Amino acid sequence: MSDIGGPKQGLMNIGEEAKPPFAVLPDPLSLFRNRSQRLAALAPKHELQAYLEFLARLTQAQHDVQAGLPDASLPPFERIGQALEHGMPPLSRTLFEPDEVMGTTVGRLMQRLAEGPLPETTAAAVTAVRAASPDQRRAMIAAALKDAAPAEDLAQRTLVAASLQVHFARLAAMLVADDLKPIADGVCPACGSAPVSSMVVGWPKANNTRFCACSLCATLWNVVRVKCVMCSSTEGISFKVIEGKPDTIKAETCDKCRSYVKILYQVNDPLLESVADDVASLGLDMMLAEEGWKRGAHNPFLLGY
Repeated sequence: MSDIGGPKQGLMNIGEEAKPPFAVLPDPLSLFRNRSQRLAALAPKHELQAYLEFLARLTQAQHDVQAGLPDASLPPFERIGQALEHGMPPLSRTLFEPDEVMGTTVGRLMQRLAEGPLPETTAAAVTAVRAASPDQRRAMIAAALKDAAPAEDLAQRTLVAASLQVHFARLAAMLVADDLKPIADGVCPACGSAPVSSMVVGWPKANNTRFCACSLCATLWNVVRVKCVMCSSTEGISFKVIEGKPDTIKAETCDKCRSYVKILYQVNDPLLESVADDVASLGLDMMLAEEGWKRGAHNPFLLGY
């Protein structure tokens, strides 16, 4: 592993000339399709080929099931206003109460997955989720949102989390981006979840600025570069890569909180995708774990890492 070191002189002003928006809402109708295509492109000859191919199918299913789903319903206007006024996420995952649309989303995703061949463990998990009673499904959803399911239920939790991604992305898409404000370090301003990774983008009017990508609702929020996503420290920041691998994916480590979040340089490789490339760069996580670093980001497709 290579340690690229901390910030160089003058780099602390990166992004000041650009005027990026604070938040960018997801487009659910392209989000999962693009993610699936990226996973499929990454899979051939990859060490995780079988898993990436499965995730490509899962994310395509996330895209497919949206057709014909009932409209999702935002929390009451007054509740959203109160949350924003008090610096809370309007779609708080901790306050989420599954409704009929959420239940339908889970059911249709499981049905879609069951239509094709699956690994034995995954097939059993799909069957278990499909067979669950409404109360059992609510318990599964609560466990997924709390990251609290026991180890033996990881496959089920991943599938339920995938359903939640669809539902929360649809909800987040209905918010007003300009209403969103910073909540806390490492917290999505829309739903309060952790980031899955961060990206340096090449967008017009936001070139070379960084956005964190929410692991649940896929909202993007702007975070100044060369600053720890998890604790906001600007000291002891280093960037680590695996020798011989492209330097378009790095781990930004923080000496203060001993955590890291990956940073994807989409400005140099527009094909990079927040979830897909996080999974495909699992080797970087494993090397950092050996060095004692704690993963600050969350990815429901990398549970246990």
